Amino acid sequence: MVSTTEVNTLPVQVLPFLSQAQASLTCEIAAVNEHGEQISVAIPAERALTLYVDKRELVTLMTLGACPELLVLGYLHNQRLIQHVQEIESITVDWDVAAAAVKTRHGIADIEEKTAQRVVTTGCGQGSVFGGLMDEIDQISLPANVSITQSQLYALVNIIRLKETTYKSAGSVHACALFEITLGEPEMLVFVEDVGRHNAIDTLAGWMLINSAPTLPTACGSLPPEGALCLQTGKARSAALAGEDSATTFPAACDSLPLRPGEAGSAALTGEEGGAAASLPIGFGSKNLVFYTTGRLTSEMVIKSAQMGVPIVVSRSGITQMGHQVAQMVGLCAIGRATNKRFVCYTHAQRLVSEPGLAC
Repeated sequence: MVSTTEVNTLPVQVLPFLSQAQASLTCEIAAVNEHGEQISVAIPAERALTLYVDKRELVTLMTLGACPELLVLGYLHNQRLIQHVQEIESITVDWDVAAAAVKTRHGIADIEEKTAQRVVTTGCGQGSVFGGLMDEIDQISLPANVSITQSQLYALVNIIRLKETTYKSAGSVHACALFEITLGEPEMLVFVEDVGRHNAIDTLAGWMLINSAPTLPTACGSLPPEGALCLQTGKARSAALAGEDSATTFPAACDSLPLRPGEAGSAALTGEEGGAAASLPIGFGSKNLVFYTTGRLTSEMVIKSAQMGVPIVVSRSGITQMGHQVAQMVGLCAIGRATNKRFVCYTHAQRLVSEPGLAC
C-alpha cells in the first residue's frame, strides 16, 4: 500500500487512477415476433455518460458502458485535449448520476478555446468533434515498414467472424479491434463494442494510452488521488463530481479492464517495472498494428486511426471521399468491404502483399 505522502511525491509517470464501473451491455425486453408470439429478446443497453473535466462539464456520450474509463481517456486524446496519459490523475465513473469525473494533474491549457469550435460529423453515438477536423494532421507520421499479407487479412476477418459478440446476441452495435501482425496469424490485442463506432475507437485509444505509457514501480491503482471517487463493485457515489472525500474502500485491481497482461497497464497496478516505449502519437514501439472496424471509414475514423499511430485500417464497410483523401495524405492503407475473401484496397496498396490465388 502506498501512503498519501508517497502518492503526492510520485513522479508524473504513474498511471491515472481508474474506477471500474463497467455496466451491463444488454437488457431483456418483451417483444412480439412474426408469428404473433410473445418472446424475450436482448437489446443493447445504451446509456448517457456526461463527462466533467476538473468539474467543468464537457460533453455527454451515448455508450454501452463496457469500459467507460478507457472511453473517456481515449476521447480526450482523440479530441486533442490531452497528449499523454500522465496528464490525467484520475477518471471516475458513477452510473448513479451518469457521469464521469476527470481530474487532471495541471489542468488543460486553453480548454475553452479548444472546445469552442464544434464540427458535427457523420458519427453515430457521438457526432461531433472539437476544433478543426484537419488540425495538426500534417504532423502525423505513420511507420513506413508496416504491411499485411492477403492471407493475414483473411485470417483477421475470420477471427472477427468467429468471435462471440454483443452484436450476435443483441445487434445494433459497432465493433472495433486492434491486431498485431507477426510472421504468423494476426493476434487480437483488444476488442471493443459500443453503440457508435467512434466510441469503440476512442476506447481502443484509451487502451493504447494505458498500455504504452512508461511507468515507474508504484501501486498507483491501490490508492485514489485526493478528491477522486472510490468505488466498490456495484456501488457508487457522486463524490467525484463535488470533489468530496469518499469511503476508504478501493476497487480490486483493474483485471476487468482490457489491459494486456505483462504490459505497462498491469505492471503499474502490480508495482512492477514495465511499459512499451511510446511512438507517434500513441504507438506500440515497433509493433505492426492493424485496426479493424465494422463501421464506414469516414474522415474522422481515418484521422483517429492515424492519431493512434496505426497505418492499416480494415473495415467491413466502405470509405467516404474525405476519408479517402485523408488516408492518401497520411500514408494510411484503407481496406474496405472486407468480408470472407472479398475486399477493396482504397489507398496505399504497397502496404498490402497481394496473393491473388487465395481469392479463388
